[in-house]
Amino acid sequence: MGDQPTFSLHIDQNKFLSTDGREVHAILTIGSTGAVTTTSATPAEAAEVIIVDTSGSMSGGKIREARQAAATAVQSLRDGVFFAVVSGTDTARVIYPHGRQLVRASRATRTEAQNAIGRLSANGGTSIGQWLLLAADLLAAHPNAIRHAILMTDGQNNERADVFAAALARCEGAFVCDSLGVGADWAPGELRKVAEALLGTFDFVRNQGDLADFFRKITQTSMSKTLAELVMRVWVPQTATLKFVKQVSPTLLDLTGKRTDVNPLTGDYPTGSWGAEEREYHLCVEVPPGQVGSEIRAGWVKLLRPDTQEVLASGNVLAQWTDDLAASTQINRKVAHYTGQAELHELIQDGLSARAAGQVEVATARLAKARQLATESGRSDTARLLDKVVEVDPHSGTARLRRGVDKADEIELDTGSVRTSRLRKDGEGS
Repeated sequence: MGDQPTFSLHIDQNKFLSTDGREVHAILTIGSTGAVTTTSATPAEAAEVIIVDTSGSMSGGKIREARQAAATAVQSLRDGVFFAVVSGTDTARVIYPHGRQLVRASRATRTEAQNAIGRLSANGGTSIGQWLLLAADLLAAHPNAIRHAILMTDGQNNERADVFAAALARCEGAFVCDSLGVGADWAPGELRKVAEALLGTFDFVRNQGDLADFFRKITQTSMSKTLAELVMRVWVPQTATLKFVKQVSPTLLDLTGKRTDVNPLTGDYPTGSWGAEEREYHLCVEVPPGQVGSEIRAGWVKLLRPDTQEVLASGNVLAQWTDDLAASTQINRKVAHYTGQAELHELIQDGLSARAAGQVEVATARLAKARQLATESGRSDTARLLDKVVEVDPHSGTARLRRGVDKADEIELDTGSVRTSRLRKDGEGS
């Protein structure tokens, strides 16, 4: 392994609570310099599975673009990385290498893999859970590696919901998966489940000609990771309750349900693999009322390696009771920013769900409010997409849903809502 990355943890919060105040909110900014890979240093061991949808709906131009994209991903693997390529239909099949074991990337194996990819054809159905289970089996042989899969699909998952859920549960914690939806016939909700279960991202490839660029970018990001798995260990006092732990940047990801108990007061939350990057997390702790002037540690956060228990960074979340109204009612700017980003995501999701269910009034209200919030928080990209779904009269403020919305616009709005903007130093959203 090369030089170890250096981590920092910074906590933004307003620690002051009124005498009847109960909730303490904090934003944790965790940064990593990444590892400096020198010519003498050995890169972190990595294992990659490239999963390509080859169902019937991928025929024609789509399968050609998918072959090109998968070949690009293989080309982006650095020498020595273990890898395999999987073809996904109703079942999952390893098309390279032969057998059920990963092979190390080299000039020769990359060429062989690209030749195998060139023979991919489209037929059959779509069972995403089966694809992921095969990836988990392949990656299980490399427990100490940075384990990652990239998955692309253009269609609806044909599996029963309970079968898909069971597959995701089996894969949870085994590897990180980033997925891509191509075209306008896939369901964002399915890939959202994959992202939430496997701590990854999911994105919309609107133009299939861009698929290779997406594959290259995701593979290169995976290759830049230097630590396989870190957990956030959170302790709260006996009288307190940890309400939630959420990643809020660069994307929204609720980690609350992924807790592993260390002891009654302490739990570990998975964060996946790390390279040179910065992420932000939102913690909410409920504390009992306290006396004016008294201060407690409402939370103790450590970023650590679960294998060695080495603590890489740590920080305290504080609570202090006051009768100064100005102090207790001030909301920390970063907490306010990410609370607003989460609300924007929720409004878009609720609005699109209501629209799909034919609940016009609910959909109109939610999406119009989302449009307002997007504008106020500087999310011009999201506001532009919302304009394609809901029309707001600038004079009267009345809103109505647009008819004949392009499915691709709707999918772009849906998938994009999970990404958040950073809080600029000057206080404006970015």
